[in-house]
Amino acid sequence: MTALGIGIGWRPEIAEAVEGLSGVDWVEVVAENICAGHLPDSLTRLRQRGVTVVPHGVSLGLGGADRPDPARLAALGEKAVALGAPLVTEHIAFVRAGGPLTATPQLEAGHLLPVPRTRDALDVLCENVRIAQDALPVPLALENIAALIAWPGEEMTEGQFLAELVERTGVRLLIDVANLHTNHVNRGEDPARALAELPVEAIAYVHVAGGVERDGVWHDTHAHPVPEAVLDVLADLAGRITPPGILLERDDDFPPAEELAGELEAIRTTTGVGMRSAGAMGVPPDEVREKVGTAHAHGTRSPLPAPLGTVDAPLLIGAGARASGGPMPNATPAAEDVPQPAQRTAARQRAAVAQAALLSALVAGTPAPEGFDTRRLGVQSRALAAKRAGVVAKVAPELPEILGKGFRPAFLAYARSRPMSGGYRRDALDFAEHLLLADRPEDPAARRQLTEWWQDRSGSRPPGRATRLVRAARHALVRR
Repeated sequence: MTALGIGIGWRPEIAEAVEGLSGVDWVEVVAENICAGHLPDSLTRLRQRGVTVVPHGVSLGLGGADRPDPARLAALGEKAVALGAPLVTEHIAFVRAGGPLTATPQLEAGHLLPVPRTRDALDVLCENVRIAQDALPVPLALENIAALIAWPGEEMTEGQFLAELVERTGVRLLIDVANLHTNHVNRGEDPARALAELPVEAIAYVHVAGGVERDGVWHDTHAHPVPEAVLDVLADLAGRITPPGILLERDDDFPPAEELAGELEAIRTTTGVGMRSAGAMGVPPDEVREKVGTAHAHGTRSPLPAPLGTVDAPLLIGAGARASGGPMPNATPAAEDVPQPAQRTAARQRAAVAQAALLSALVAGTPAPEGFDTRRLGVQSRALAAKRAGVVAKVAPELPEILGKGFRPAFLAYARSRPMSGGYRRDALDFAEHLLLADRPEDPAARRQLTEWWQDRSGSRPPGRATRLVRAARHALVRR
């Protein structure tokens, strides 16, 4: 596997800062935010300097009940080729539910939601991963996600789930240590146990990010500095294996470039970048971990003697692996581990029903499925609505300008009864239409501005009474 080094998530808001940071070996870009045929100038300049760029997808929903959308896979592959990327990455999550498998309207979460760690979910995930591997031109790595909620009746730990996923598909792993910390706070899961159980030799790279704790719940915001607790998990991982790459994520409330540089330096210090490997120095791995633990106990961080880009078991594409990048060598599941077609269909059906019920409870106000913590579902529901409001404000900045301080409360009230059924741009249009149908905003000048904005982007006039009745009936069906 390509030795990536130390990197940072590229975002348009910090593009100039990223270009000016020293010691950045590579960057990661959200795949859905770029076009293969028209790359941002900043990314082009970075590539010309020899900086590796990796596309990171967020919309495939490989943990969902439906098979991956061929168009989304093709678009992701095109971006990987346009960027000359050595791999692409996605998430172990579902992002939409409903549709033909459940004969209900399809709902979009607008966020990454956890799949249950069950045999059914693993069967569906593995088949979806194989479909994606066959379609993509480069290797695929999947990220563990942060979760506010836990599914009832789970059959495996996170480490066991990831280990079996790798064994059955040969997919690489993108391990987010911040997400391991999040799941420790929110679900009581031990990050050390997860690291001990997962196949660390399958790690393609690592994510590091910040968050914040509110009322006993950790929110993986990517908008706060990396806390000491996350660096502790990173140090534990670095004591077990030196990953080919480590990347700092920041998605909002961007700090000055010098603060980003300081966080990158903390990552270097924690992982011992630039030092010789523990094996080369004759230091046993247990002793390395002991040194790390001692450093933490005294509030200091001694560099780990391990250079980035070397792993205990290199991730190289073997002679038996497909040129497209999957699976890893020796990833040949036994016949009894591969579900038969009828089993796969039944597993998908069960997953579809369960995911649709959960997502409907989160975004459409339907009753909570049995076994879920209703308080946590409420926290997740509010978080999803808040994220929708934030993203809509970014993709349609005219709306906060027109509505002023009334934008956020109006959108959150709208989101309680109007689940997202398309992308965020569609969501912005639907929100504006919703306000106009209710003769809002009350200020005539603002309402006129909103009408002109909506008409300019939708290409039509507000719907008549008959259309409004049909849409009202549709929303009522979604909420049942």
